[in-house]
Amino acid sequence: MTCTRATLLAAVALAPAASMPAAPTEAPAAEGVRLAKLSPEAEKAIDAGLTYLAARQNPDGSWGAKYPAANASLSLMAFMLKGHFPGKEPYGEALDKAVRYLVGQTKLRGGYVGVNMYEHGLTTLALAEAWGMSKREDVGPALKRCVRIILRSQNVQGGWRYMPRPYDADISVTVMQIVALASAREAGVYVPRQVIERARRYVKSLQVRYVGGFGYRSPSSPGFARSAAGVMSLLMTGERDSKEVLMGLEYLRRLPSGKFHNESHYYYGHYYAIQAMYQAGESYYQEWYPSIQQALVARQRSDGSWSGGKSDHYATAMSVLILGVPYRYLPIYQR
Repeated sequence: MTCTRATLLAAVALAPAASMPAAPTEAPAAEGVRLAKLSPEAEKAIDAGLTYLAARQNPDGSWGAKYPAANASLSLMAFMLKGHFPGKEPYGEALDKAVRYLVGQTKLRGGYVGVNMYEHGLTTLALAEAWGMSKREDVGPALKRCVRIILRSQNVQGGWRYMPRPYDADISVTVMQIVALASAREAGVYVPRQVIERARRYVKSLQVRYVGGFGYRSPSSPGFARSAAGVMSLLMTGERDSKEVLMGLEYLRRLPSGKFHNESHYYYGHYYAIQAMYQAGESYYQEWYPSIQQALVARQRSDGSWSGGKSDHYATAMSVLILGVPYRYLPIYQR
């Protein structure tokens, strides 16, 4: 366990049950920029979303019928984002069931989880974030099984594709593996430096010159979601001040305001975008968060769910993960 993760866990343990971390305050917001605070409406929306998810968990600990491992991973992280952890009330039993389900999935096919590397990457990320926050001793070995699958599936370009075979790559699947490996490494799992270096080079190779956005499998046709993912992955590999990151951030900022309301792969894109803006620094985050917060609160349905994407479970968990960035309980959200 790294110092960052240990410090975070200590803060969680010592915090009063009803208290939450304040919004980031590393630097004052620029004049004219709205402060990126968690509004009462957003906090209410998060609580309603978690209530919705808690009531719809499957008996085996998963969520939904399609992509259950992905839904379980996202839902588990959504609860942990607000400081709810396995074994601790009020959702401790449900979260322990989710961890048990994910650990069990890693034992079925030699460590490979789900129907594609998206699901596998999300499972790896969730287990990495849960390791140390759960008393289950089998989380660490399960996480290592997942990491081994990712490591042996990287192709010669440095990326990953849908299946756990080192034959092809695209930016979307690659970013999911980069984030999962970054979290696993932060949790103390060995990840060879050359794996990250090859992945970083691959992502950079997909940036469209003079535009800043990222393509899917070639440096062409940049889009919001793949560009947000590309920027986030580079930030996670330490590229905080590189020209590629700065160009990517500016590309995202220049996109029309409709990006907050109606974009292809809406939740996926904003899941990466808000993390990228937070990791990039206060001015980026302060500018972005109020707009996506307002948009998501307005999109929530009366039963506490959000719709769209792969399923309502997916959309709801993703929305909570986007709205809840100011809580900063998940290690992956630390600067």
